[in-house]
Amino acid sequence: MGYGRVALSLVRTFAAAAVLFFILPASHAQTVDLSGRYQCAQAKMHGKVIPCTAAPLILKNDGRFELRGWEGSYLVNGEWVELSDSLVRAKAKIEPGHKIVLRYYGKHGLVEMTFERRVTELGKTALS
Repeated sequence: MGYGRVALSLVRTFAAAAVLFFILPASHAQTVDLSGRYQCAQAKMHGKVIPCTAAPLILKNDGRFELRGWEGSYLVNGEWVELSDSLVRAKAKIEPGHKIVLRYYGKHGLVEMTFERRVTELGKTALS
C-alpha cells in the first residue's frame, strides 16, 4: 500500500504541474533590437537648441557601438542604452520615434544630443 500512495502522489503532482504549465502564460523576455545608424538630429547646450553636425551613433548587431572614434559595447536595459568601454560609461535614454538622447557634461557644461534612426521606406531607396 505504501507504493500505491507514492505513485498516486506522483501522478497528482505531475498532473498539477502539467495544468499549471498549460494554463499560466509563458513570459518571454522582450529583446529590443536598436541596432542601426543614428544621425544626430539636434544638440542642446545651455538650454539652446543648435544644429548638430556630430558623427552618427552606430549600434551594431553584436552589441558594439561607435561614436566619434569612441568604440565599446552597449547594453539595452529597459528604457536606457548603457554605452561603455574599459574606462568610460554613459547612459542614453530611449525615446519614442527611434530616438536616443545622450546627456553628458562636456567642456561647455551639460550637453544633450538627440540621435534619430532614419528608417527608409521600401521603394524610396533607388538611385534614379
